[in-house]
Amino acid sequence: MAYDSIRLEKGLYTTGKGFTRALEELDPSENYIGTELEGLDAYQRQLKRFDIKVSGKGADTVSKFFQTSDSAALFPEYVSRAVAQGIMQDDSIDKLVAATTEINSLDYRAVQTVSDDESLGLKDIAEGAFIPETHIRLKDSLTPLKKRGRMLVASYEAIKFQSLDLFTAVLSQIGMAISKAQFGDLIECLTGSGVQTIDRSSATVDYTHLVELWNEFSPYRMTSLITSGGVLSTLLNLSEFKDSNAGLNFHATGDMITPLGAQIIKSPTTDLGGTIIGLDNRYAVEKVQAGGVITDFDKLIDRQLERATITTITGFSRICDDAVKILETQA
Repeated sequence: MAYDSIRLEKGLYTTGKGFTRALEELDPSENYIGTELEGLDAYQRQLKRFDIKVSGKGADTVSKFFQTSDSAALFPEYVSRAVAQGIMQDDSIDKLVAATTEINSLDYRAVQTVSDDESLGLKDIAEGAFIPETHIRLKDSLTPLKKRGRMLVASYEAIKFQSLDLFTAVLSQIGMAISKAQFGDLIECLTGSGVQTIDRSSATVDYTHLVELWNEFSPYRMTSLITSGGVLSTLLNLSEFKDSNAGLNFHATGDMITPLGAQIIKSPTTDLGGTIIGLDNRYAVEKVQAGGVITDFDKLIDRQLERATITTITGFSRICDDAVKILETQA
């Protein structure tokens, strides 16, 4: 079936696969290898079909989506992608999670590993001797999933002549807010019960404390640090981080100096006080999401933007407790 003869309708949003995936089944991208449309996914080919330009010089207005009933069906996916763009612009969460799991329900039970030898070492095994075991088990409790989102409160008349470039920026801001809320959920997961805490709350953080935290990670590796702005300021003013070359890189690019090889991330919402969370991002936490960005497609297609919802459902689960350590210092 050619991309310009596909009948677009609301039913493509209700398949449980997502709009783009449903379109891909009708119009596979592999059919366009070697053509001028190579590199576009099924949704982008539909934008080309209806000559809708969503960004750049000469971007169309919102009303361009509603010239036909078919093109109107593309609008909710545009909204979802613009919000997702805002979520992905802040990639802090992606830098910290070991895996992302997509589910099709609101219940999810993660797995955990339990080893006979907690050091994770592999010893010589004598002939006929017992081989140490690693057990993979379901956790006792479900992974808590939280719905995050915003409601659009605007009439179609108010936005129909607005540039899609501008409207994308507004929607991306919603995505940014969702991302910050999700980061707070990640912090809650990382600081839950079962995580080793090094209590140095009577002193301001110094380089010795960081070395102590780093040393506790064996056999894991401290790849990331999460902390608040106040502690971050203290770290950046330690003499060990005032190396001239490191300072030049920070001034030139804005990339944080990395203590002991660990990337450092400032918590965007949660006030951590004097807490520093260290983790091995290869083994520490799993992100679980029930689909992607979910839009109120019925209202959006029918131009009833007033009180149309945009939401995500996500949760976080620790994979290996020992891959997370907490250092408590004086704020």
